[in-house]
Amino acid sequence: MTDNSFYYSKNPDVESKPITWDFSLLGNNLTFTSDNGVFSKHTVDYGSRVLVKNINYGIIPDGKLLDMGTGYGPIGISIAKAFPERQIDMVDVNELALELAKKNAADNQVKNVHIFESNIYEAISEKYAAIFTNPPVRAGKKVVDEMISGAVDHLIDDGTLTVVLQKKQGAPSAKKLMTELFGNCKILKRDKGYYILQSVKK
Repeated sequence: MTDNSFYYSKNPDVESKPITWDFSLLGNNLTFTSDNGVFSKHTVDYGSRVLVKNINYGIIPDGKLLDMGTGYGPIGISIAKAFPERQIDMVDVNELALELAKKNAADNQVKNVHIFESNIYEAISEKYAAIFTNPPVRAGKKVVDEMISGAVDHLIDDGTLTVVLQKKQGAPSAKKLMTELFGNCKILKRDKGYYILQSVKK
């Protein structure tokens, strides 16, 4: 079993071996600390890189943003660093990942984030201008679908949901679900089997 097998659980049962490394996202050089029991420990995974680069930032209305399933925080932190005027909530079910995300936000001098535990949308009462997610495919289709479907009730009008999924891991069925829920779904980018999908709440 790989370390990643545990990344979507509340308390991954792993031996802690933190590592720190640098990575450039959205024009900023960032430092991340990761550990066993989190997704993509050694580098920012390719799907997250493609996601942050291709989110349609220009159409997002005013309001807070939500990074759903933040892990150790590369998506939320890179966007918060690039858009310091935006407030971003970052949530995950994995307590180890959340501690790392808080450390990474502090280490990168990112203050416009609020990082807290939520099992999908359970602890979320607000509505957002945008939600973005690189969902935990290994947690199963039900979890991925709930992350997508729950976004409808947590977006303001004209708010956007942006999702990255590989074609072989369910991008076509996610596109179908998003189209059913929102009445629209665009493929913003295809890159090495990864699809960036966007729906707008009308």
